[in-house]
Amino acid sequence: MLYTELIRLWDEAVRAVDAQDLHRALASLNLITEPTSRTLFVTAAVHLSLRQIDLAIKALDQVIAKDERLAVGFFQRAAVHMMANRLEEALRDCMWAQKYMRDNAVIDYKQLGLRYKLYSWQVLYNAAAVYCRMNQWEKAEQTLLSASQERGGRGSQMDSAMSNIARREVIVPLMVPEGLVFRPRKQDVEELHPRDFLGKAEVILLTKVSNCWSAELYTTARCGPISFSNVPVQRDSRCVMFLEAQCLFIFSFCTLFFFLL
Repeated sequence: MLYTELIRLWDEAVRAVDAQDLHRALASLNLITEPTSRTLFVTAAVHLSLRQIDLAIKALDQVIAKDERLAVGFFQRAAVHMMANRLEEALRDCMWAQKYMRDNAVIDYKQLGLRYKLYSWQVLYNAAAVYCRMNQWEKAEQTLLSASQERGGRGSQMDSAMSNIARREVIVPLMVPEGLVFRPRKQDVEELHPRDFLGKAEVILLTKVSNCWSAELYTTARCGPISFSNVPVQRDSRCVMFLEAQCLFIFSFCTLFFFLL
């Protein structure tokens, strides 16, 4: 499909998500015949908002198939797997997400159109959440301790999670917040609308009738002239002098020609 058509449908879907019109968003996304990993991420987010867990997982499978190194895709799918109680798959996705963090403490996806920063401690936090559900409390505690030592890992949320594990209570997994999706570039969206670089041509025609100046405006936006006969127009003194000089020259030439005859 044409790239402009992809951008148009993608933008329509994102606007519908912002307006909480999720079914309209899905309608636009389903018209994309050649989806990308980012548009599929939007599809997964919409299904997740509609509590369609299996469809959300299917869409995230397609996201990862399109981009096998998208850490946030594995991170999001791990959380959704936990919602579906698919713990082995969730733990595997956490490991892949950690791998594709590439030793970075944080990955900012803003340049790709997602206003979200994925931290390595969040990935470890979700791994600990999986271990909790597997009743592997010691691994959960160790993993959470490792998460607390990562950049940004310390805080009230981490303290609360440690307390939950000490009481043998599961912790809620983290995920990309609802409503945050990949968006098309602003420049691409703006190029969908035609631009008028030349503007509308306008020509002022001045005529002299009975020693009075009048103006007529011709424009491409109108089918005919608009008369401004009753509106005084300031004359350019240089133009008047030029016209008077021409008249004087013609009169002198005619007079000389008459005497020569």
